[in-house]
Amino acid sequence: MPSTATETITQPLQSLSLRSEPKPAAPAPAEPAAAAEQDDSNYKYKRFLPSFDQDFKLPPLEPFEHVDPGHKALSDPDPQSFLRGATRDDLTPDFGTELTGVNLRNLDERERAQLALFVAQRGVVAFREQEDFIDADPEWQLNDFGAFWGRLHIHPTSGQPAEFPHFHLVYRDGAKTYNFETNTRLTSSVWHSDVSYEAQPPGLTTLFLYDSPPTGGDTGYADQRAAYNHLSPSFRAYLETLQVTHSGVEQAEHSRKGSRGGVVKREPVINVHPLVRRHPVTGEKALYVNPQFSRSIVGLKQEESDAILKLLYDHIKSGADFQTRVRWKPKTVVLWDNRTTCHTAIVDFAKGGSRRHGARITPQAERPFL
Repeated sequence: MPSTATETITQPLQSLSLRSEPKPAAPAPAEPAAAAEQDDSNYKYKRFLPSFDQDFKLPPLEPFEHVDPGHKALSDPDPQSFLRGATRDDLTPDFGTELTGVNLRNLDERERAQLALFVAQRGVVAFREQEDFIDADPEWQLNDFGAFWGRLHIHPTSGQPAEFPHFHLVYRDGAKTYNFETNTRLTSSVWHSDVSYEAQPPGLTTLFLYDSPPTGGDTGYADQRAAYNHLSPSFRAYLETLQVTHSGVEQAEHSRKGSRGGVVKREPVINVHPLVRRHPVTGEKALYVNPQFSRSIVGLKQEESDAILKLLYDHIKSGADFQTRVRWKPKTVVLWDNRTTCHTAIVDFAKGGSRRHGARITPQAERPFL
């Protein structure tokens, strides 16, 4: 069962420092020449560009108790009152919604709880016209908005703004490749659930872009609840008896070889999670596997494990009837539930030399359970 105690965060998260003086960012590994470097000298969001500090090291994560804020909205007599006056466009009947007219900066505690429930129900929600959020003080973005949903996670291998390590950056331009490698595969799509190898993976996750190409660079989302429900009842029942290892080792080794800036801030971990997990607020069941971090099914022979996982991966990536796609219009903030969805960046803009630069706020949630 999920935990019932509330976590208290007692000091600003971005003030974390494990060294006496900041050190210059290490140069990124050389990339094949593809296009001219972006001129960042007058870039409005220059302070949020990736930095790679080889000396920035983090201790292992400790367990904590978490309660999803969406629980409070279950007893709310009007659980969608935060949508009053908003324009709503559902991307599909059951999965994905775009909202205009909701200012994320102005939500009170009750409305935030409603938002948590709404995102849990819809899976992914794009909030348009959020200039107040994009240009807000990053201390508010992290310590007020982000930390409301859980303990903020620092990604163990990605680039980060030098001042704010709790932002996980997505970055790609025509000359630098920090988070995406596309030239050795037929597609840039890598369906995944963020850092599922952690003992307590993320819950409600926030992503916004400082800069994006005029077209392309969308994010694809898949509903892991619907993926589960599309399977036959007998197969679902069997999958519910299984557990899966999730590993961060390969990601760390990829960085140690010089990719993505070459940093490993925290030693990698391997954890075991149920193959099917239950959402703590809605009670819905969802597949919890992804090809980026899931490795094997506990107790099965390798060939058996590989066959089942491949079937599920193929099912997820080909399930157009339970997928949607979010287009990154300027000043958009996207929230999704990392427990019941998976997603992929779509790097279809690289040859044009455009920059795609964004920040993810990644609160951890409960340990997966069924």
